Amino acid sequence: MSLWTEHLVIAPVVVPLAAGALLLLYDERRRKLKAAIGLASLAVQLGAAVALLARATTIPAQVYALGDWPAPFGIVLVADRLSAMMLLLAAVLGIAALVFSLARWHRAGPRFHSLVQFLLMGLNGAFLTGDLFNLFVFFELMLVASYALALHGSGTARVRESLHYIVINLTASLFFLIGAALLYGVTGTLNMADLAMRIPQVPAEDRVLVEVGAAILAIAFLVKAAMWPLGFWLPSTYAAAAAPAAAMFSILSKVGVYAVLRLWLLLFGGAAGAELLLYGGMATIAYGVSGMLAAQTLGRLAGFNLIVSSGTLLAAIGAGQAAATGAALYYLLVSTLGSAAFFLLIELVERARTPGADVLAVTAAAFGVGDEETEPEEETGVAIPATMALLGLSFACCALLAAGLPPLPGFLAKFALLAALLAPDPVPGVAWALLVLLTLSGLAAVVAMGRSGVRIFWGTTTSPPPRVRLIEMAPVAALLALCLALTVAAGPAMNYLNDTARALYAPGGYIESVLTP
Repeated sequence: MSLWTEHLVIAPVVVPLAAGALLLLYDERRRKLKAAIGLASLAVQLGAAVALLARATTIPAQVYALGDWPAPFGIVLVADRLSAMMLLLAAVLGIAALVFSLARWHRAGPRFHSLVQFLLMGLNGAFLTGDLFNLFVFFELMLVASYALALHGSGTARVRESLHYIVINLTASLFFLIGAALLYGVTGTLNMADLAMRIPQVPAEDRVLVEVGAAILAIAFLVKAAMWPLGFWLPSTYAAAAAPAAAMFSILSKVGVYAVLRLWLLLFGGAAGAELLLYGGMATIAYGVSGMLAAQTLGRLAGFNLIVSSGTLLAAIGAGQAAATGAALYYLLVSTLGSAAFFLLIELVERARTPGADVLAVTAAAFGVGDEETEPEEETGVAIPATMALLGLSFACCALLAAGLPPLPGFLAKFALLAALLAPDPVPGVAWALLVLLTLSGLAAVVAMGRSGVRIFWGTTTSPPPRVRLIEMAPVAALLALCLALTVAAGPAMNYLNDTARALYAPGGYIESVLTP
């Protein structure tokens, strides 16, 4: 192994840390230089993620021991199929959000570029770390940066919703610390691979402490994953955040799902708590569906759509099948890319609308107030300028992704998931219930986004088309193009993700790679 590949695992943590610290040294007036440094850092992170993804197909896990201290005595970073995939997803979202912000958002407040780098450092570290304590550390780094990004741009609504977000996540972090302390007190280790070896050997009289610690950890992770009833904070917070921040936040709820998937299968073999994940995920889908139908703004609609995606992932994981988990990972990629594109698109679409237009439209519909009588009968349509046509096409793609309709990969993801759930003979009743919920979630997305799309793109308006810069439209188009690429390359992608799921359900290779000097 060459020197650069030996240290490749730590690059996604060190590079954003160094870039973020360097950016703090420059004055806010040197925005072009700061943007160049930020994009260069993200390019390196993207390259490292691609290289790690390629290596993950040949070895179970690449382990990096900090200070050359072997596990479980030292801190280790571990790159396997799942973590490499999440690193790549984080880098892609980071690039899209940063490019979009260069139009205006990076000037809306101080230290924006450093905050993006520190958020990515926390994300990458959480995906790579091999022990619980450093998972907590990276979670906190990620959350502290997200607090500042949620407040970026100021505004009363943004400050109010961000304070709710901060309080809830600080409480979840306290639960995380308590749960990790309980597990350490019983097992004497926080290394994940070592915990997997020691937990089955815990005496019966201490088993309840392990279960309590695991339950407290689960609460912390499920708050971050926005599972019902713990995810009530998400729609308002994400709707109030700046568009680039909201796009980056699309992956934050997936960090909670990642932690549940990683630790649940590694430490408990996917047995304990399966019903909680399954039924909790189904309740989350139902909550998200009702929220989508009731949403009066595009931002809240996008937030509830994100809750539906989290519920779908949790329910699929709780089903306890490798095939369903592989399909869920494909859905994770698709839904995260689609949600990020939608959050960016919302800002561009709303520039041509008066403030509160959605609320006024819903109120008018509720009281039967319309403008049909004032419209000339000879008007059969509204000429859509090229900008609105491009935004409308992008909006339609986001709607197809959210609803899971062909030809975009949301359909393939849900189809693969349902095929895995309905494969057993006889089919469990809960699988039929989940099928109904997933169908209703798609129908709700069609209704909610179709209703909004008609008002925005087909309603009569005298407003001029919004001013949209290429640097803003390009990230949206790129994210949607990646979704289309996942459709074209669905076969290789599903093969990789199915292999990832099988490795998660048989973690022997991961454990051996970490604990073998």
